[in-house]
Amino acid sequence: MALAAATKLGPYQIVAPLGAGGMGEVYRAVDTRLDRTVAIKILPAHLSEKPEALERFQREARAISQLSHANICQLYDLGQQDGIHFIVMEYLEGETLATRLTKGRLPLEQVLRYGAEIAEGLDQAHRTGVVHRDLKPGNIMLTRSGAKLLDFGLAKTTAPLMPQSSSLSATMTSANLAQPLTAEGTVIGTYQYMSPEQIEGREADARSDIFSFGAVLYEMATGKRAFQGKSQVTVASAILEQDPEPISTHQPLAPSALQNVVQGALMKDPDSRWQSAADIARQLRWITSADSTLSAGRIALPHPKWHERAWWIALVTVLLGLLLWSTFFSRQHLRALRASILPPADEAFYFVGDFAGPPALSPDGTRVAFAARSPKGPSFIWVRGLQASLPQKLAGTEGAYSLFWSPDGKYLGFFADGKLRKISASGGPVTILADAPNARGGAWGADNVILYTPDYREALWKVNAVGGAPVRVTKIDQTRHSTHRWPSFLPDGKHFLFYATNHAVGRRELNGIYFGSLDSADSKLVLPTDGAGLYSSGYLLFQQQSSLLAQKFDPANGTVSGDPVTVATDVEHDNGTFHTVFTVSGEGTLIYQPSAGALRHIDLLWMDREGKVLGHAADSDAYHGGRLSPDGKRLAVSSGDFSSPIWILDLVRGTRNPLTFDDQAHRNPSWSADGERVAYNSLQGATLVTGASLHAKPANGSGADELLLEIKEPDGTPETLSFPQWSSDGRYLVYLRQSGPTGGGIWAMPTSGGGKPFLVAKPESPIGRVVYLRLSPDSHWLAYSAIEGSREEVYVTSFPEGVGRWQISREGGTFPVWRGDGKEIYYYGLDATLDVVQVNAHGNQFEVGTMQNLFPMRNVLPTGEPFDVTPDGKRFLVFQEPEGSSLPMTLVLNWNADLK
Repeated sequence: MALAAATKLGPYQIVAPLGAGGMGEVYRAVDTRLDRTVAIKILPAHLSEKPEALERFQREARAISQLSHANICQLYDLGQQDGIHFIVMEYLEGETLATRLTKGRLPLEQVLRYGAEIAEGLDQAHRTGVVHRDLKPGNIMLTRSGAKLLDFGLAKTTAPLMPQSSSLSATMTSANLAQPLTAEGTVIGTYQYMSPEQIEGREADARSDIFSFGAVLYEMATGKRAFQGKSQVTVASAILEQDPEPISTHQPLAPSALQNVVQGALMKDPDSRWQSAADIARQLRWITSADSTLSAGRIALPHPKWHERAWWIALVTVLLGLLLWSTFFSRQHLRALRASILPPADEAFYFVGDFAGPPALSPDGTRVAFAARSPKGPSFIWVRGLQASLPQKLAGTEGAYSLFWSPDGKYLGFFADGKLRKISASGGPVTILADAPNARGGAWGADNVILYTPDYREALWKVNAVGGAPVRVTKIDQTRHSTHRWPSFLPDGKHFLFYATNHAVGRRELNGIYFGSLDSADSKLVLPTDGAGLYSSGYLLFQQQSSLLAQKFDPANGTVSGDPVTVATDVEHDNGTFHTVFTVSGEGTLIYQPSAGALRHIDLLWMDREGKVLGHAADSDAYHGGRLSPDGKRLAVSSGDFSSPIWILDLVRGTRNPLTFDDQAHRNPSWSADGERVAYNSLQGATLVTGASLHAKPANGSGADELLLEIKEPDGTPETLSFPQWSSDGRYLVYLRQSGPTGGGIWAMPTSGGGKPFLVAKPESPIGRVVYLRLSPDSHWLAYSAIEGSREEVYVTSFPEGVGRWQISREGGTFPVWRGDGKEIYYYGLDATLDVVQVNAHGNQFEVGTMQNLFPMRNVLPTGEPFDVTPDGKRFLVFQEPEGSSLPMTLVLNWNADLK
């Protein structure tokens, strides 16, 4: 009997049925404690008394409770009430792959992307010791954030391949659950997707799932089942004795590499199949790389047995060594040669993000240094000789990013935890050289001079690699730019290239690669572009759209000549920090990473005070930070690329509605105290002519855009207005106003009576900078973060008087947030932890308690609000960046041979 709406199972209230199948009924429900939409799967009454059905139901909960991965659904709870057994899972909107396949085959881009995601989720299950045993289109959900594995009801737990996570994970969906019959008994699974060993009743292991995945992947690419028949007997016979038709028979445009992947997964003998779902995921990601269509035939078939992999690695190492020898010594080759470099085992490259950066080739082109990270840990520096089979991890480089080599190749410079550091390229102690709160690249030149950008709105500085006081090298023309970054030295060791741009867009023709010198503060534009460039072998390499181009360049006078030539297409570019993921040496070696394709998404997670992930608040998207409504039930958020509207997300109902509809870039939304209006700033028009602006609209989306404040400076100096918010009584609009990379302050404007804006707080240092602000719930106090000297700290002052200043953080902090009663302040520590300080106000006095670390947050969104907190201070909404990229890097030896 179906459950009626409003029925309660513990704290969960049923809303509506979603679907039903032979082994369960699924309902949409609300967790009344957390105001969160969930899916509840119950065991039907007629099955609850059957031991085998109950065991399968409980097996599913036990299996998915061990799993935590972006491509495996989440389990929230398990319970029983009035004889009803139920599982509480993440609610997802989308459709199953089975439903999608009723419309025909998937586009190749979706086959590769979804296929890689399914394989990555499957690999996580296998590493945790869980074999699915019933992988099929009906158990795969396609959501906006990607593919998700469902229904572990037939899963088998084996010895894990890695330490188990304590997180709970799984999912249920709004799709109909009725799918092809799942046989029970000695033959476990769904016939059309069973492996030969399952058909024969033999033991199923991870390789059985790989066979099933091969059948699913074949169907995704062709729209046809890999094994067909009129009965279970004929289907089973086809699985045991026949091979499916080539994918190209049904999809002529499919790359041959995809056929090889599927063929390797569908080998009858488990020892002959791919031995790891991770290998399949890497191959599918690799097929999407720029040179895949040219090198599709190079993809390796799966290694027959695990012990044979060492032989293959040795062979590849020898061949690569011979290739390098011929490249560097014989010079008899006639064209460029390419190979792929995979990330270290269980790691992902970390090239994109505010605290990331491109790989770095050594000056002689024989080694590459890069940052990589595990799913749950910080990034580290890895160094790999191009003739070596394995890279070396450098201890003591936690959190490292933006690497660069010394001219002699003996040392590496890098940034971590707000400091510029160096380390021997072979490992050893780390030396701190200077402060760098939010660096944007460095370069090591002659005479031990290191050129670097210490903060994201800063000029270039220099410091001696053996120690000393930093000195500013370039001066930012505030009428043109807001940042100088990503320096690289030219061969003479005195001249250098760097990238200059305006965070408020400015004049695009003035944003690009510049030519500078250590002997002068003057610089000149080389060419306009959207990312930094590098010099090698008489050419300037730079990014244009998604391609890497090369143009002849004279390093003596900084001029280009001739026409640019395409070196590679579809190269990864980080438009948030204006760098392209490539590195080049002076010896003709180039390394780049192919583009991941889609816009990089940010996860939106609920966490408790211990840092445990409670679930996803919404689908992943290209978020730029946001604010919870006063009641904690809605989220105003900015998302998108250059054009980014403000959205209102109802976190209870799971709905999403746009607040702005134009093609402008909007940021930093905040709510009025009654939750009826949203204020935000606009980046469009923040140029040399029109200045910046603050706006507001009703939160329900009705009504026109209201201009709150616009700055137009007659001298053409660009202004930045950001983080607008109203005081709780509505009397003031508070905002951050800044001109150039330093200075500025927090201003307040009366909302009635025609009063003029006035300054509330500013940095005490003339070269300081306010970064963020947040009014207390009663608006009697103002918390803000500012860089005064060596690092950013959190302070509190009175509002609106701006009298007194109390320091909240002691070891660095940013983005302060108040608890709903004003008794706690949370902030993001520069050691990548979420910290909390108890505070107490008495009249005009403010008491600051001790600081407590709550939990690490190493990969949060660093350029908008990285988190917010519910009014009771018990749950945190965290914007989390992707863990990294599993796409291989592409190595090109003698990249300029074809140009000649």
